[in-house]
Amino acid sequence: MTMQLTGASRRDFLRASVVSGSLVLAFRIAPKAEAAEAAGSQALNAYVRIAPSGVVTIMAKNPEIGQGVKTSLPMMIAEELDVAWENVRIEQADNDPKLYSRQFAGGSTATPLNWTDLRRVGAVARAMLVNAAATAWNCPSGECKTDSGHVIHVSTGRKATYGSLAGQCAGIAAPDPKTVPLKNPKDYKIIGKPKPQYDTKKIVTGQPLFGIDVRLPGMLYATYEKAPVYGAKVASADVDAARAVKGVKKVFVVDGGADLAGLLPGVAVVADSWWQARKGRNVLKTKWADHPTAKQSSALFDETAKTLAAAPAQKTLRKDGDPDATMAGAAKKVEAAYFYPFLAHAPLEPQNTTAWFKDGKLEIWAPSQNPEPGRQLVAKTLGMKPDDIVVHMTRCGGGFGRRLSNDYMVEAAWIAREAGAPVKLLWTREDDIHHDFYRPAGYHFFSGGVDAKGNVVAWKDHFVTFGEGERTASSANIAPTEFPSRFLANFQLDQSMMPLGVPTGPMRAPGSNGIAFAIQSYIDELAHAAGADPLAFRKQLLGDKPMVGEGQGAYNAGRMQGVLAAVEKMSNWKDRARLPAGTGMGVAFHFSHAGYFAEVVQATVAKSGAVKVDKVWVAADVGRQIVNPMGAYNQVQGGAIEGLSHALYQKVTIVDGAAKQSNFGDYPLLRMAAAPPVEVQFVITDHDPTGLGEPALPPVLPALTNAIFAATGKRIRSLPIDTSQLKT
Repeated sequence: MTMQLTGASRRDFLRASVVSGSLVLAFRIAPKAEAAEAAGSQALNAYVRIAPSGVVTIMAKNPEIGQGVKTSLPMMIAEELDVAWENVRIEQADNDPKLYSRQFAGGSTATPLNWTDLRRVGAVARAMLVNAAATAWNCPSGECKTDSGHVIHVSTGRKATYGSLAGQCAGIAAPDPKTVPLKNPKDYKIIGKPKPQYDTKKIVTGQPLFGIDVRLPGMLYATYEKAPVYGAKVASADVDAARAVKGVKKVFVVDGGADLAGLLPGVAVVADSWWQARKGRNVLKTKWADHPTAKQSSALFDETAKTLAAAPAQKTLRKDGDPDATMAGAAKKVEAAYFYPFLAHAPLEPQNTTAWFKDGKLEIWAPSQNPEPGRQLVAKTLGMKPDDIVVHMTRCGGGFGRRLSNDYMVEAAWIAREAGAPVKLLWTREDDIHHDFYRPAGYHFFSGGVDAKGNVVAWKDHFVTFGEGERTASSANIAPTEFPSRFLANFQLDQSMMPLGVPTGPMRAPGSNGIAFAIQSYIDELAHAAGADPLAFRKQLLGDKPMVGEGQGAYNAGRMQGVLAAVEKMSNWKDRARLPAGTGMGVAFHFSHAGYFAEVVQATVAKSGAVKVDKVWVAADVGRQIVNPMGAYNQVQGGAIEGLSHALYQKVTIVDGAAKQSNFGDYPLLRMAAAPPVEVQFVITDHDPTGLGEPALPPVLPALTNAIFAATGKRIRSLPIDTSQLKT
């Protein structure tokens, strides 16, 4: 099904209200079926609109990429507004930084950044409704309370619906949000209660929601061919055959620039249908100019990393004590090299954007995680004023960090301006994998030692990554505070870099998604050398200090001990000796995006080497409040399952400066039949709530590889897992 926005059905909805003394304008495009109710609604602030019927419409300000914020953020507002959830309707807001401040999806930040402010939005609206009722009843507002969409005069029992009071709020001054009391959590009716994602019914019945669903009157379709080698220019293009394809309207070369995150050189094909555009593209005869990145390859990176590891490190990020001297006296020494590959994000919805350039202004419909930087990029590239560009946020069919970049948005905008009509640009699956901002590969060369009592006495990690000068490639860095930094008296973290022309960027749990595999797998090696229980060994390594470090770099060891204890109990860790031959359990933990996670995986390895993940247990500490338990469980389970895909199947190989993999045939995802049960327990602690989109993923990879070692005695030091090495 598709989203039809025609002249008859597109309505501009504009309401003005006074919030904290400022004029606020709320704008949306409403389908015709909603127009009558919308016209009679009153906007109490930029987020809340109440109809005479009592139906409350709440704007969802952030992009929805499957993480559930279109539901959970309005839940915060609705809770403090004190309205019945069944009377709430949710609309996706357009990109409007003046109205909503930053609107983005990334870093598991939606809950921590909005937890207080959005509850205050609801509380202010509730206070205005109470004041409106008190004014009408000529009584102090303190004599009134609210309950499920009603204001009630406590002593007399007099009651008024929010719908009947909303119109009277126009003359009510909004109080200072910081002065309005928030609910006691024990009184929550919505927050903490499981709610299905608001769009679930539309998703499963195929109703239009996603960028790929957008259609406009007179819309054309476009494809855009870029060089396999990133940033290479068009040397020549014979476009006659493409122009001759039936339905093709325009074919033109775009010079583009050198910014890998911007408009790159390519050839656009515009047609009446996407299939016609694709047929035109198939007969293009394009030659690409030489480019230095063509000399780069995964094989070259592997050899360069070994050479760099054998030489003195380019930089020491942190050094405590004297690891070399201490290592010399260790009872046992362990050296190991770990590798993880480039990865593509592979969202199920390929990149796309619909753009309409008309009368010097531009309207865009895009599934972006970061729409405002996209608007700014388009404005800069096309030489426009940002205020002349409107970005409508559609639901994203997955993002995982890929849609923090807006290259596809600027491509569509440029093509639409040249085409002189509304244009939908749609990438192929091959485009999506060949032109990603990849999770960077990484190399860790460890050496460490344990004493006769099984204590870690020295740790060194020479991390070989990508970058030049003082700057690493995007998401290719490691923090000097990365565990076990600060937990060991003799610790050294070195770094060396090699140049990279392949675009990289954040991927779900940036950095952590590879670093956790290497570090937690190596900890397991040290535990084995010490003859220790791997879980008990980790507890000992964490020590008995509740907090290590201060400020942004603080690490709450007590919280990590808590999730380790929880997952130990959940998984019956101490009874793992009962497992049959060929089956093992592995454990790992990781702190990322303010979340403390410990995970256990049980896996069975067949004689053929095939790996079956039997079950995953996850213990998570993200603070005192789970906003939407249903969404929270989904996020944790989804993160663990995506991590298993990384471990078992996925890599991008660079050959002659280009990605070798092209589609799900050679870049597979974990299939439903292979997905294990994932049991989740939230450990509630007295800390502000944090996000869940990312921190569940990193520990599952080393937990799996450690389980494989427990089952087979064979270490996995390179991803994805090569099952041929596990044959018996």
